[in-house]
Parts: sequence; C-alpha cells; structure tokens
Amino acid sequence: MKLAIAPEISRALAARSAVVALESTVIAHGLPRPLNLETARALERDVRDGGATPATIAVAGGAAVVGADDELLTRLAIEDGVAKASLRDLAPLLARRALGATTVAATVEIAARAGIAVVATGGIGGVHRGAERSFDESADLEAIARHAVCVVCAGAKLVLDLALTLERLETLGVPVVGYGTDDLPAFYVRSSGMRLAHRADGALATARIVREQLARGAGIVIAVPIAESDALDRAHAETEVARALESAERHGVSGAALTPYLLGALGEATSGKSLRANVSLLRQNARVAAEIALALAI
Repeated sequence: MKLAIAPEISRALAARSAVVALESTVIAHGLPRPLNLETARALERDVRDGGATPATIAVAGGAAVVGADDELLTRLAIEDGVAKASLRDLAPLLARRALGATTVAATVEIAARAGIAVVATGGIGGVHRGAERSFDESADLEAIARHAVCVVCAGAKLVLDLALTLERLETLGVPVVGYGTDDLPAFYVRSSGMRLAHRADGALATARIVREQLARGAGIVIAVPIAESDALDRAHAETEVARALESAERHGVSGAALTPYLLGALGEATSGKSLRANVSLLRQNARVAAEIALALAI
C-alpha cells in the first residue's frame, strides 16, 4: 500500500513525539454539512492543544493519506459520492485513485503501517443485533486485534449487540479498558450496564497498559464515557433504537446502511440531541487520545 505521509507527520514520527490518527468516515458520512468540516477541524485543534500532532487519514490519488491537509478535509466534507473505505474497499479504491473516507478498521491498518500507535474515533463497530442470522460483524474488531494500535472511543455504538461485541473482542484477545469507568460506555450513553474486566484512571495508567498490549503486537480499546452533560438517557435511547430496528426491518434496510439508518432515526427521536452528543464525544476522545499519546512518548 502506498502511503502519502504529510511532512509534519513524518517529522513527528521520526522524533518519536505524540501523534494521533483520526478516521475520516465521520467527515464524509457521519455528520451533516457544514458541521462535518467544522468538527474535523475542531478535532485536529483538540489534538494539537493536547500537545500531539493530528493525522487525519483518508484515501486519495492512489495512496493512503496520513495527515490530510485542509483542502482534502474540505473535499471529504463537501463532495458527493465520497466512498466509505473499509478493509475490503482499500485495494479497489487505491487502484481507481478514488476519494475515500476511512472507517475505523481501515484507519487502524493505515495508522499501523505508518507507525502511529493511537487512533481516536467516536464509537467502534461491532456485532450487529440479529448477527446469529445475518453474520453481520464490523471489520473494526479483527482490525484492532491484528494491529498494534490503541483505539480511543466512546465504547461501541448503542445500536449494536453490545454483549456479543464484548464476547467477540474477548475471543480476539483485545482488552477493553474503561477510562475512569467500570462499565462499557455505549456511544451516546455513559453506561451500557455491562461491566468491564479492566479499568484505568488517567493517561499515565492507561499508557502503561497500552504499552504492554502493543508490545504483544495487538491492539487495544480504551473506552471513554461521554460527558454527563451531553449523554442521552439510556432507557429512552434503547426504546428509540428498538423502534428504529423495527422500522429498518419493515423497509428492508440492512448491511452497511443499517447503522447510519438507526443513528439517523435516533437523531430525529431526540430532536438533535444525539448529534450534539456525537460531536461532544468525538472531541473528548480526541483530547484523551492526545493525553495517552503524550504519555506513550515519554
């Protein structure tokens, strides 16, 4: 895979200073315009303010871009037809020299190839509800297991089967560490009600665990609860997700289209509060990722 690493990122990596990779699907597919571009720029500022160098990852011009400039960020945000680039899509998109926004899975692989140890995102994908029939599981899980990268997130998306997602991560040998919490966060919701086996309080304690896992050649998930002031009520969110799932089944929505459909329905049901929550958790995760990257660089 051809990597196009921005000079600033190359210098930071050569100096062994803190770098945080950012996925780009949230820009092209996760947030409405113009909030998507505003948020992309804000995430990079948050990483810089935390003392690390941001590296937004995307696919463009036949290369995996590590450190998108503002022109590329703008293209990802405003152009129609930007491809959603997961692992299965990388080779075709690179061969066609197409523009693609990378999912967590693709971002993790590209970050690992570039030598970046920390990735910040919103929530990871996982095992979908009804996977016992559909076998629908996000490529994020195996990508994290295969690559020595720390993924800082707000847990897994609420619309997934969270119990099966945790079981799958356990099978793959991926630790899920609660950042200041004993429970698995569920994206917009601070707690899923599921206990985690491991917890760390603060960036230094987290970095010690991360360093050991990365030395094993495998990835790790750091689960950061959304700020309490921006969180959704768990019971209300679960009720709305159940309604959205029924609606999706009636309308034949499945596969890659299901998660965006469910999140969109949840946004409508919460009068936009879920959108504000999304931006809040993205920015918090970027800040925490910068702190962890700095601690790893010590």
